[in-house]
Amino acid sequence: MEKLRRVLSGHEDEEQGLTAQVLDASTLSFGTRVKWFAICFATGIFCSILGTAFLWLPSGLKLFAVFYTIGNIAALASTCFLMGPVKQLKKMFESTRLIATIVMLWGKKGLALLFCVLQFLAMTWYSLSYIPFARDAVIKCFTSCLS
Repeated sequence: MEKLRRVLSGHEDEEQGLTAQVLDASTLSFGTRVKWFAICFATGIFCSILGTAFLWLPSGLKLFAVFYTIGNIAALASTCFLMGPVKQLKKMFESTRLIATIVMLWGKKGLALLFCVLQFLAMTWYSLSYIPFARDAVIKCFTSCLS
């Protein structure tokens, strides 16, 4: 649209800046954006499901990590086709999307940390079961601290 406006106003020969040239060259129609969004999102979901399936294979943990990560990145990148990456980054912190953004950005690290702590506590509780009266001592200690 800007190019048409320049031609009609007689400023066709003006030199464009690099950013304007890139934006003019990369504009996609709405239909193309929706198609690439769907392709990228479906690829992301497929990779995530495939990665989850690798968990049941022997030594499939590395494949799970790779495919699940690629799937999440592809699914997140797919939203950039709808609005463009810069506009997407600006809009993700609006009040209507703020909670979802926080959960997405912090959630995975926070959940991973929570599960690591829970696993450590479970291992501690399991280990204490081999020491006579250790669990009773820990329970008494915590109840006295909390009351």
